[in-house]
Amino acid sequence: MTKIDTTRPETVLPTPSHTVGPFYGHALPFPGGGDIAPVGHPDTIALQGYVYDGDGDPLPDAFLELWGPDPDGNVSRVDGSMRRDPATGGFLGRNGVEFTGFGRIQTDANGHWYARTLRPGARGGNAPYLSVCVFARGLLVHLFTRIYLPGDEAALAADPLLSRLDAGRRDTLVAGEEGAGTYRFDIRLQGEGETVFLEFQ
Repeated sequence: MTKIDTTRPETVLPTPSHTVGPFYGHALPFPGGGDIAPVGHPDTIALQGYVYDGDGDPLPDAFLELWGPDPDGNVSRVDGSMRRDPATGGFLGRNGVEFTGFGRIQTDANGHWYARTLRPGARGGNAPYLSVCVFARGLLVHLFTRIYLPGDEAALAADPLLSRLDAGRRDTLVAGEEGAGTYRFDIRLQGEGETVFLEFQ
């Protein structure tokens, strides 16, 4: 067995408490995290895209959380995204019936993410959108953004947030339609085409 000399800092390997991370893959993801829509629901949509860094390279270790209302614009108050067996503590998964509106997705080795959810309804004078929280390497503080869906151009133009942005920046918040209820939304953390991120105070 190799012994490590712990008296010299240069010979001690870093531990999670000494590094920035990311360590999202160890505790935060859960099976079926992107399967937000109840099985077979007629208002199910698919969202997919990539997370890119400032150089335009995809991030294989980014992590997204999604929240969204149901098609009537109601925010779910139902528990159940991460149900556990009360006897064993093991993960039971979603029950496949109730809509919680919440999901967690980790990007794959190519920086790609995918989720199934319900088409969000409009709330409070806003065009329908999904809230997104982004975690990624080098981010000491997570980022917030939104995913708006195309289709109702009048609602998008009247949205209080989108109406304050110029066209180029506005487009970073609107998903692209790919047909068959599928939308693409790429997230760019920096550089050209950087996604609009929100600050909450």
